Amino acid sequence: MNRRGLLCAVMLVATMTFGAKAFAMDQKFDQGAFEAAQAAGRPILVEVRAPWCPICKAQAPILSRLKNDVRFKDLATFTIDFDSQKDLLRKFNVQKQSTLIVFKGAREAGRSTGDTDPKSIEALLDKSI
Repeated sequence: MNRRGLLCAVMLVATMTFGAKAFAMDQKFDQGAFEAAQAAGRPILVEVRAPWCPICKAQAPILSRLKNDVRFKDLATFTIDFDSQKDLLRKFNVQKQSTLIVFKGAREAGRSTGDTDPKSIEALLDKSI
């Protein structure tokens, strides 16, 4: 195997390994899983997104980087689709897409809407741990 092939193989394995880890932490909102995470006292992030939202798109790489930070290894992330899950918007009292809500167990610890500043998003996630 030449150097390029070896490098591609290593990158593929790393992507599959770390990509799977990141994917396992994120899930579409599920009430039962959310309540289980709350009962376990886990840090929780609820992301309200819309596929057409430029702010949501700007938040995505920031959140992806933070979710891979060792400090947030136990963070349970649930996503709510702004366009199709109106019942959950009412439940969480959300008015706009790009809303981030953090919980420390069962207690809401903070929220923000429309924030794309990496430092303040990190500070918000810090409130969950």
